[in-house]
Order: sequence, then C-alpha cells, then structure tokens
Amino acid sequence: MIFRSIDPASDTLLWEGEAADTANCAAAVARARAAFPAWAALPQAEREDHVRRYKILLSDRSDTFAHAIARETGKPLWEAKTEIASMIGKVDISIAAQAERAGSREQATPFGRAVLRHKPHGLMAVLGPYNFPGHLPNGHIVPALLAGDVVIFKPSELTPLVGELMAEAFRDAGLPDGVFTLLQGGRDTGAALIAQDIDGLLFTGSAAAGAHFARVMADRPGVILALELGGNNPLVAWDGDAQAVASIIVQSAFITAGQRCSCARRLILPQGAAGDAILDATVALARRLTIGAWDSQPEPYMGALISADAAAHARARHAALVALGGVELLPLEQPAGLGAAFLTPGIIDMTGVDAPDEEIFAPLLQVIRVADFDAAIAAANATRYGLAAGLVSADDGLWDRFLLESRAGVVNRNRPTTGATGAMPFGGLGASGNHRPSAYYAADYCAYPVASFEASEVLDLTADIKGLAR
Repeated sequence: MIFRSIDPASDTLLWEGEAADTANCAAAVARARAAFPAWAALPQAEREDHVRRYKILLSDRSDTFAHAIARETGKPLWEAKTEIASMIGKVDISIAAQAERAGSREQATPFGRAVLRHKPHGLMAVLGPYNFPGHLPNGHIVPALLAGDVVIFKPSELTPLVGELMAEAFRDAGLPDGVFTLLQGGRDTGAALIAQDIDGLLFTGSAAAGAHFARVMADRPGVILALELGGNNPLVAWDGDAQAVASIIVQSAFITAGQRCSCARRLILPQGAAGDAILDATVALARRLTIGAWDSQPEPYMGALISADAAAHARARHAALVALGGVELLPLEQPAGLGAAFLTPGIIDMTGVDAPDEEIFAPLLQVIRVADFDAAIAAANATRYGLAAGLVSADDGLWDRFLLESRAGVVNRNRPTTGATGAMPFGGLGASGNHRPSAYYAADYCAYPVASFEASEVLDLTADIKGLAR
C-alpha cells in the first residue's frame, strides 16, 4: 500500500512510499533479534561512539532536518531549527543519564562484593508522533541504543520523511545491520509490529492510543510499556503585571499552533479586576500573533496544523464548546489567504460550563474564572490527565501550595507550561502516562537492574547450614 506525506501549508507532495505489512514486520524483527546479542555485548564506550557519530551527522545535516521538519509538520522554520538542536543535545544528555541511572556499581562485603548492573531488554518498538517527529522518538531511540537494545522505529504516517532522514543518519553512523530498523506505515503497520515478539513498546502520542496499547499489552507483562501521552493542562495565572502574565499564557497555549502535549488548554483566573486585566491583555496579545507558512518572511509565530483534517476537527470541538454555553472571546477560524490547515488562536470562556475533559490538540484556550485559590487548585486538578500544570504568581506561599496539591508530572512557576529540560524526567499521571517518564529517565525503562552477590572463590558454607546430622 502506498501512502504519502503532504506539506500542510501548500498541499505539496513531500514523500511517498510503501507501507510495511505483517511479513515486513516479521522480517524486521528477525533481523533485529539476530543483531541483538552482538550489540548488547559491545562495551558501553563503543555504543557511545556510535551515537556520538550520529550526533555529528545530525549537526552536519541540521539544515536538511530543519527543512524537512518544518515542511512536514507545518511549524515555522525557526521552530524546526530548535527541534533539531534538541535532537543533537539529546545524545550527551542520554549518555550522562545512562551512566547515572543505568550504569554499574559495586560494594565490598565481608564475604565478597555486591554488584549492581543493568542489562538491555532486547528489542524495542518505537512509535513516533507527528508534532515533534525527530525530537520525541529520538528521546526513546538514543537511550535504548545506549542501553544495548535494538530498535525498530515506525514514524507517524504524517511525518515519514523525517523518519527516513533519521534512518539515514543512524546507518551512516555505522550501526550494524538490524540494530536500528525503520518501518514506514500507518495504524495497520503499527498493529502488525507490536503483535510481533518485541520486548518493549515506547510510544509518544494521544491518550486514546496509549490506552489502546495498554489494553493490548495487558496479557503480555514481559513487554515493557513506556507511554508519554497528552494532557488537558491547567495554567493558573493569579497575579503579576498583566502584559507579562499574558506573554506566559500565550507561549503556553499557542506555541506550535497548540500542538504540544504540554500546551496549556485551560486558563484559570481569579474573578475581579486583576483577572479581567490579565484576560484582556491575553486576548490582545493573541490577536497580534502572526500566522504563516513554514518559510514565510518575516517569520511567523505560528504555522499550519498538521493537516486540514486536524484543523477541521479542532473547529468542530470549538463549535461544540460554544453550543454548551462557552462565550467566544477570540474566534478559532481559518485566517484569510491561508490554507485549510491554518487556524487563528482561539479563546473561549467556559466559566460555569460543564466542559468535556479532553485534549483539543490545537490553538484553543478555555478560560475558567474562580473565586479563590482553593477553587483554582480544585479546577486545575479537575481532569483525568496529569502531564503539565503551571502557576503564575509572585506569592511563594501560593507556589508551595500549588506544588504540593497539584497533580502533574511537570509543574512550572512563572514560566510557560511548555518549558521542560531534557536533563530532567518528562511524563505525567493518570491518562497522561503510565509512570515511566521519558527524557532523562528514559534510561530507566531501556534496561533492567541485575543485583549480584559475588565471591571470586567458592566459599565453604557448611558451618552455616543449620541442623546437619552429627
């Protein structure tokens, strides 16, 4: 089956190829299985040398990667450049994490030594998302390779070109045949892959897909499952200069056209003049955001969504919120002169409305006004998700409360909810994950610990055996 990748800004064909079927998946697994013993047996320093060569190739090809990311996702070129920079930086961070979290250590004892080692699981299947088609799968793949695992990677069917470039870079870095394998395709390919004899499934994507994979793997406890999913993320903006607060809100809600799993979806504001000022400043600033194609000049703040279908779905969800009683403060609509995949930032007041607890993956922000900080925390936690949350306030006491009482894996203060560092874990609670955070903690799910009690000589323990007949 042939499938195609289309530039959402211009409807230009970027890539086309054959989707892998069940036989292709089985053959890829067989090759990976054959490659695993030798790769796992390599000294750690040699595996690090391979991924460092990969890093050099990413640097050398950064312009090619940035253009491919921008064209396939619709994000502006400036933002695509930050993604390839994150991919490059991931290598050194992953090497440090492997040494710290999945290395070896030993301790002398009166009868020998106690040794902790980590061993690779084996074959990891990585399913990539479309919003960060390089950076997010890279955050699974590099730690897995460092741990000694072999990897089969299926990119999103919406961003296969970036997957092809990653595969070329791994190949040119000298990885042995079967250590890294690319399979292209859609849902059928993904289903065929995870039905094979794999040891791990590493997935970044929607909560619905993550829940499906958890059900599929319920009877396969031997398969390590690491899920990094979405969120209906709250941002509580409580006090501060209205313009400065608005800039944090806009960055939280509308960066990447709202297509980050850590974007703020719900803005929680105090009732009264302070909240009014923040909301007015936010609406005014959002109106000024520039929107355009990935290569527009001057560079736009926001590009296209991943597809016209994604934009249409977002508009339908927005219309449903209005029908429930939401008050439109800034319309979510197709901007004049641009294609169907583009949307303007939307802001809707949902105070007092029983809105669905869902992630709308688009530049749409829902506003909730509350009477006091107790109500703000309650509103923030009123979700089955738990990926990201934020507080904008100069009050240290409110921050201490928010940090203690909020339920999310990434909790930021006076910074956008989308701010995160690869040198820390990234993941969430509830429908946002399965308690296996990625980023710096990816090393934890790419290898398993082996504890040993060792002596270099055979010890005679006869005297320690109780109850022997005399």
